[in-house]
Amino acid sequence: MNKKHDKQRAGGENATLREKIRKAAESLKDKAERAKNMSEENKVTQEQEAETTEQVVDVAALQEELEKTKAQCDEYLDLAQRKQAEFANYRRRTEGVRQEAFDDGRRDAIEKLLPVIDNLERALAAAGENEGGLKAGVEMVLRQTKETFAKMGVEEIDPLGQPFDAELHNAVMQGSEDEGEPGTVCMVLQKGYKLGNRVIRHAMVKVVAG
Repeated sequence: MNKKHDKQRAGGENATLREKIRKAAESLKDKAERAKNMSEENKVTQEQEAETTEQVVDVAALQEELEKTKAQCDEYLDLAQRKQAEFANYRRRTEGVRQEAFDDGRRDAIEKLLPVIDNLERALAAAGENEGGLKAGVEMVLRQTKETFAKMGVEEIDPLGQPFDAELHNAVMQGSEDEGEPGTVCMVLQKGYKLGNRVIRHAMVKVVAG
């Protein structure tokens, strides 16, 4: 009876021991699982931190590259603006030279045609009051020539009775006091001409002394 009771007690103790072992094993397994999970979480955290650090580094590198690009763009813009200003100055100088050359050529051509007008006017003066086809033809040619000159901006300098002006007149004779006011032009020997503010030919005049 005692032996049977001892067996039963031994069997119960073994069951209790096995249960303790099972629980201990499960506890160890849970700890191992938690440790594994923590390890994986740490790994993920480290990877995220590394990725964040890399992103920060990339942003800094991009910022530096952006600053370099901006500085280069500013340099190119400044260069382009300077070249544009230089070209504008060159174009103005070239335009000025071209216009001056054109004006010089026009004045030279006009100056060479002035003797033609002088001769036409002399021919009309010599004709006097005589009427005829030749005189009418000369008058027409003279009128057309003067109209063409006027369209080109050419003006006559005919200073009869006006004060002498050395900028416009060339005094070649001196008149007496009874020919007019002292210092005025009493006779125009040859008309002068100007183009704009430039004198092409000074008027040849006789000036009253005084």
